[in-house]
Amino acid sequence: MRRLPGVLGPLLPALVALSSAAAESAHVDGAPPSKIAVVGAGIGGSATAHFLRQHFGPEVQLDVYEKGEVGGRLATVTVNRNEYESGGSIIHALNLHMHDFVQQLGLKQRRGVSGKTAVFDGTSVIAEETDWYLLDLLRLWWRYGISFIRLQMWLEEIMEKFIRIYKYQAHGYAFSSVEELLESLGGSGFVNMTRRPLSDSLLELGVSQRFIDEVVAAVIRLNYGQNVSVPAFVGAVSLASSHSNLWAVEGGNKLVCEGLLKLANVNLKRARVTSVRPLHSGGTLRYELSQAGEAEERHSSAYDMVVVAAPLRVGGDDEGISFPDLAASVAPGEGEWQGTVATLVHGYLNTSLFGFPDARLFPYAGVLTTDAPALFFNSVAGVHPVNVPPGFRRKRAHEAAVYKVFSPDVLSKEQLKTLFRSYYSAQATEWQAYPRYGSADGSALPPVELRPHLYYLNGIEWAGSAMEMSAVAAKNVALLAYHRWNGRGLKVDRKDLLRAIKTEL
Repeated sequence: MRRLPGVLGPLLPALVALSSAAAESAHVDGAPPSKIAVVGAGIGGSATAHFLRQHFGPEVQLDVYEKGEVGGRLATVTVNRNEYESGGSIIHALNLHMHDFVQQLGLKQRRGVSGKTAVFDGTSVIAEETDWYLLDLLRLWWRYGISFIRLQMWLEEIMEKFIRIYKYQAHGYAFSSVEELLESLGGSGFVNMTRRPLSDSLLELGVSQRFIDEVVAAVIRLNYGQNVSVPAFVGAVSLASSHSNLWAVEGGNKLVCEGLLKLANVNLKRARVTSVRPLHSGGTLRYELSQAGEAEERHSSAYDMVVVAAPLRVGGDDEGISFPDLAASVAPGEGEWQGTVATLVHGYLNTSLFGFPDARLFPYAGVLTTDAPALFFNSVAGVHPVNVPPGFRRKRAHEAAVYKVFSPDVLSKEQLKTLFRSYYSAQATEWQAYPRYGSADGSALPPVELRPHLYYLNGIEWAGSAMEMSAVAAKNVALLAYHRWNGRGLKVDRKDLLRAIKTEL
């Protein structure tokens, strides 16, 4: 179960006090902020910049700091003269913010290329899709009883509640914490789902242990590289992404980030921000950003508002972002981030590993795996380019094709030779992709408001990590920042929102 470390315990009261003070720091003269900084140009940061521009208008100077490539964890690699997604690659049909971004930017949804999926336990294929839907249902019922029906009903109930956020945000309501946001959607039930393991919740629903071990675990390994002890809300986000009504952006999902920054008319600054420090002058609070340089640390001019839209600390040589004025660094309170490796391999899959000596008889486009100790990979699947040409067809297993392999570590040559009969190239991308659920010690989710007009976006990933979760958090932070700046407290943490919206109508 995901908990935050003890170091955050004494910090929380201070953060609550600072957050409460935000309501008292409104700028009653009605003037917008002159300068706003956003740290991070992934989907969260670029969406935040877009929404901030919408709410604060064209006169505000909007600076976006990015230490790497625009897109963050949305990225592509080139294999055999074609580009393929190496980062976040799928978007659900109900992800309305992502859908709106694509429409506003004049982008297109990339068509899918159908294919069947199987689950491998290290010895044999234990579950598989066929060409006949009714046969699939019959096989699921025979092996797992009505577990899949119970799971489906549970997911539909969660999704029905979650999509309320779009109505709340359309009416301008914001939330000062992730817990407040979740409670507005699903009451205490959603908050509790961030504090108990997925496996416990599913067993309580009547889902069989066998279904959890063989199907649910395989999906969690694919999407988060972890096991069924992840929090139930995280598991629901992951399982919802296993539906067939998924899409991606033609040309690559990172085009959304690039397009939103351009639409927001930002100043993109290539720099790694190391700290955010308050500046007090004449009773006005502003912020200075420190940036790592080759020779010495550089400092920015003062900002009226700062949104940190990047993980505070991801490990490795990157020490993250510090806040010297707070009683303790917020970064340790976030827990660790999960490393995963996406390897794009151009070659011939070793179908004998899965019980198919004749590759021409191998029927699957992708193979998920159970939590078997001997397995060194989480999934392998044939993938298609970010630009799908007319007449494109998925390659058969006896043909050379491009596969994406997810694994906890970089694959050795021996492991590649086990998984592929032969290959032309293998390109590995190492990601600190999502939180390592269970790596923290505490019960509260990371805060949204660190102090007046200083906001943290990525805390929502400790409730659930996905492109749309970041987009929802971006809209919430932009609304929250706008209301705090203008002293519109009635639009923040409003109770009984469904009734309030009906009254407005």
